[in-house]
Amino acid sequence: MGRLIKFIAVFILIYAAFSLAGFLFPVDRPWYDGLDKPSWTPSGSTIGIIWAILYGFIAFSITYAGFKNGFKQLGVWFWSIFIFNYITNQLFSFLQFDLKDLLLASVDTSLVALSSLLLVILLFRWEKLSSLLLIPYFLWSLFATFLAFTFFQMNPNQTFFPWM
Repeated sequence: MGRLIKFIAVFILIYAAFSLAGFLFPVDRPWYDGLDKPSWTPSGSTIGIIWAILYGFIAFSITYAGFKNGFKQLGVWFWSIFIFNYITNQLFSFLQFDLKDLLLASVDTSLVALSSLLLVILLFRWEKLSSLLLIPYFLWSLFATFLAFTFFQMNPNQTFFPWM
């Protein structure tokens, strides 16, 4: 029973950590609504639901792999990339909604996509289920990169780089 409680606690910790940026850097609705957006942009509620589900997949994936194989056994490369992924994931909300820099936000999403792909690859060696659970995160990150870059192309003045 103690192991199950620890599993649930780690899952909740990871889920809460990934959800943190949404609370720290909420969407600036008037600014966001004023942006030019492609017609295929998902609604804010759809995006929120997808991220909530993906955070659950991420939390379960990491928790399951760690408990099944030992958190230390996942190795320095895995944890380095996981921490990088976490930081870039959290940074997006700051860049897009606090700094309002669509160029930096699109670059950031590409780093999230790349690091999520690396996590899929690294975890495949240790725990295939955990690896497979991260594939939707990688695919959504790719979509988010394309969407963020399209936002920047449609609103090129929304960056701190004057030469853009």
